[in-house]
Amino acid sequence: MRFSGKTVLVLGGNSGIGLAAARAFQDEGARVAITGRDAATLRRVSEETGMRSLRADIADVAASRAAVTELARELDGFDVLFVNAGIVGFGAVPEVTEAFWDQVHAVNLRGAFFATQAALPHLRDGGSIVLTSSVAASSAFPGSVVYSASKAGLNAVAHVLAAELLPRRIRVNLVSPGPTETEIFRRGNTPEQAAAIRGHLLAAVPMKRMGTSEEVANAVLFLASDEASFITGADLNVDGGVLAL
Repeated sequence: MRFSGKTVLVLGGNSGIGLAAARAFQDEGARVAITGRDAATLRRVSEETGMRSLRADIADVAASRAAVTELARELDGFDVLFVNAGIVGFGAVPEVTEAFWDQVHAVNLRGAFFATQAALPHLRDGGSIVLTSSVAASSAFPGSVVYSASKAGLNAVAHVLAAELLPRRIRVNLVSPGPTETEIFRRGNTPEQAAAIRGHLLAAVPMKRMGTSEEVANAVLFLASDEASFITGADLNVDGGVLAL
């Protein structure tokens, strides 16, 4: 019960890693609120768990800011912010269009930054922020230039945030999943494309398997908890050895 009496906001909490973390926070005693883009899944999660949820696309800065503000008012602020919302897009450098670049960065970098900014006045001193990055931010997977750039930018944001929030004793850390069994790489792809992407990703993992959302969520809860009280500005890879081996 590491989060008994705590309040947690999960942005992008209606599926995958975000939902696994939201459930785990709740299981350990936290009051949890989530946001996401899909109204149907948000409604289902709320009915199953009792979590407060609001539909908000993190790419829409005004809507995201309004959702954060409303949830903060209802829950009287937050102790933990987990910024998980993100999208994946693949394309070789010659194929990248301005629209494709803007679509990915609007969620993964611009949206994540301004949502975090909106939450700061409502985050209690001594709290914790965890952001979902990716091993792609530190590697050179062919076809991932747009996604990798967005996550590398997010890493830079996290490091500056960690420095600026030291006076408030708010810790800021990153979790960087490797290939993980979630819906994210299946969105916008045919089953055949998804299978090809999955096979390509799996081949890069020394442990020869995909990770699970729950395994990444375990790392998120560790970074958000008092067990990580002397850790800030860190990037915890949950990747089956992709970057280390």
